[in-house]
Amino acid sequence: MQPIHYIIIVAVLVIIFLAVIRANKKDFKLEINKLVEYLGGKDNIVDTDVELSRFKVTLKDVSKANKEGIMKLGAKGVVEIEDQLKIIFGKEAKKLKKYMDELK
Repeated sequence: MQPIHYIIIVAVLVIIFLAVIRANKKDFKLEINKLVEYLGGKDNIVDTDVELSRFKVTLKDVSKANKEGIMKLGAKGVVEIEDQLKIIFGKEAKKLKKYMDELK
């Protein structure tokens, strides 16, 4: 096989690899909209904060929150304390806060 064939094969593999990565990447804004819906809507959200990997949300009515839906979005855990939900999202927590602040 000539060197040009190897270059073509590598180029095709790189293109396929990038296509697979892009297909698996979640549409973050769509996920934010679903999260807002699962938190009971924009009007139900009083405040947001980030503590390391936890996204902390203060709600008007915690009973409106859909914890199962939040878990399906990729949360590793949801803890309810009074009028707050502490949602473990890992490194995405800071990005979530930024987008949630833009919604206000």
